[in-house]
Amino acid sequence: MNQRSFAVILAVLAACGSSEPPPAKTAAVAPTGPKTPVLDKKPEFGAWGVDLAGMDGAVAPGASFYHHVNGHWLRTAKIPDDKSNYGLFPALIDRSQERTRQIIESSEGAPGTEGQKIGDYYKTFMDEAAIEALGTAPLQKKLESIAAAEDVDGIVALLAAHSRELGSTPFTTFVDQDDREPETHIATLSQGGLGLPDRDMYDASAGQFAPLRDGYKQYIATMFGLVGMPEAEARAAAVYALEEKLAASHWTRVQNRDPQQTYNKLTIAQLEETAPGIDWKLWLAGVGLAGQAAINVKQPGAIAAAARLVQDQPIAVWKDYLTLRVLTAAAPYLPKKFVDAHFEMFGKTLSGTPQLEARWKRGVDNVVGSLGDAVGKVYVAKYFPPETKAAADELVKNLLVAMGQRLDGLTWMSPATLTKAKEKLATYNPKIGYPKQWRDYSALTIIPGDALGNEERVLKFMYDWALAKLGKPVDRDEWNMPPMQVNAYYSAALNEIVFPAAILQPPFFDAAADPAVNYGGIGAVIGHEISHGFDDQGAQYDARGALKNWWSAEDAAKFKQATAMLVAQYNDYCPLPAADGKPAQCVNGELTLGENIADLAGLTIAFHAYQLSLGGEPAPVIDGLSGEQRFFLGWAQSWRRVYRDPELANRLVTDPHSPSEFRTDVVRNLDAWYDAFQPKAGEALYLAPDERVKIW
Repeated sequence: MNQRSFAVILAVLAACGSSEPPPAKTAAVAPTGPKTPVLDKKPEFGAWGVDLAGMDGAVAPGASFYHHVNGHWLRTAKIPDDKSNYGLFPALIDRSQERTRQIIESSEGAPGTEGQKIGDYYKTFMDEAAIEALGTAPLQKKLESIAAAEDVDGIVALLAAHSRELGSTPFTTFVDQDDREPETHIATLSQGGLGLPDRDMYDASAGQFAPLRDGYKQYIATMFGLVGMPEAEARAAAVYALEEKLAASHWTRVQNRDPQQTYNKLTIAQLEETAPGIDWKLWLAGVGLAGQAAINVKQPGAIAAAARLVQDQPIAVWKDYLTLRVLTAAAPYLPKKFVDAHFEMFGKTLSGTPQLEARWKRGVDNVVGSLGDAVGKVYVAKYFPPETKAAADELVKNLLVAMGQRLDGLTWMSPATLTKAKEKLATYNPKIGYPKQWRDYSALTIIPGDALGNEERVLKFMYDWALAKLGKPVDRDEWNMPPMQVNAYYSAALNEIVFPAAILQPPFFDAAADPAVNYGGIGAVIGHEISHGFDDQGAQYDARGALKNWWSAEDAAKFKQATAMLVAQYNDYCPLPAADGKPAQCVNGELTLGENIADLAGLTIAFHAYQLSLGGEPAPVIDGLSGEQRFFLGWAQSWRRVYRDPELANRLVTDPHSPSEFRTDVVRNLDAWYDAFQPKAGEALYLAPDERVKIW
């Protein structure tokens, strides 16, 4: 994972916009659908886009549709030693990474050019001999500044400085779009500063995470020992105890999903009253927010508790805490002993990954995280031809039409609320492939031979870039993902759906494949992102992207009733059963609710769009399979994935997405799946008609 501080990640996430004009008002007409072109090549999987050899006909669709479609593949799949999980998504990431490597390794140019910055950042990171020779010298100024702190104000100043550079702190700082006024930006303060991924992992009663806690304590002591700190184990124990106290005050991930509760716009005087104990004006100056009239404090209770800890806990412990944060963030750019210690904890112990990724892979990820648009413009020119973008544009339009027709067919929503829903859909901004305007990196300096310094300059550049947004209108042309990223997203505040180029390729989108498979693959992904505007979070934002209620009380109650059924359905999935004294780990239906709604709605929308694309004609039967069956096979195939147990345990606590098997099994709520595969009552996936969740 690229070692970007959480503050900077969120600052980048605040800068998302749309490069496409809003679609026209939804009309109740059938989309034509992109015609499958006649190509010289065959689909990547099978004769028409599904890997039939990977299926397991011995498993009935109603027993497990996931294993019916993927059973043989699951039995034979091997997770590469440098990965915590593997499947079609990771395989696609591998392909994008290889392509990106070729671009990066051939990048060069005169000083100050993007080619120079890409090439020198990568070459410097790859020069392990030079990094070994430097040792910890690049860290000395930072470590000395920590050692020089003498009082609470000194700790506050350091926390502020580290919020802008390497290392996370309890006061995560970023610039965000204002949820209440979506055309403006707001400075935002959020909880942070934990070394483990989630507050619940610090809970001593959570027996399944005992090895993780032990490993983390050892990691802290190891890092302290590597820089020659005496009494490393005792000091590590004190730092861990401090993090335990921080974790106890943190809001849960479910609480953090509530945009109403995490919007708390406070004046600076109100911040001082809410979280007394530290000099907030000193902190504001340190993070570049001096003079701001207000700030959004996302978790007031957690921030207040952290402020008390700054005041109450020993200065020496805070200094050790800051040292750990710096060492953790800097480790990937330091000598091998630091890299290995970091991987031992966050690769092996946390995720069960036995082998560190090849250095070139880490280097590619770092460059993409630092100069994504500079690399992206070359990637797009080489791997995303205009005809692919045109086909994807058309497919997105078709899915938007299908969503409009789904809204028209709703029987549970009142006319007034339905009108608002259609207004929101009509203002969607689809962004396909790459941004309209590439980011300007002229203010970023990359120096050959200074790996850690380059990373620090990148972080400063990114933070300053986000900070400069304050007082300026929101730019809706910005993206928060580079074209090489295999992902997609919906932004509620911008009311946009975004699909980087790298996800628009086989097996999710294969121009040579059967349209049914494309609709079940990339069509469902597009539908998923479209429907996020109407999930339990997105539905709280209006057509402008403002956090504003547009629902009647009756409609909201019906929506809540349906989503509660989905929560209960997913709470029953327990992929890690109780064993060896550890409790069972189950899906958290509240945490994953938004993604589960989007999977259900996205698949429903995609199936509707596929039916419309047939223009009233029956789909051809291929290999004895109907178009409807092939559609659902395409969906299930796309979620092939195997996990290492520690990685799965981690995801069940931290990931808002359900594990792949249960994402696949959302089919049990669609009547069309029952028509296509005829599951029987009593089979594991079978739901009686009145138990099937139907929302959009």
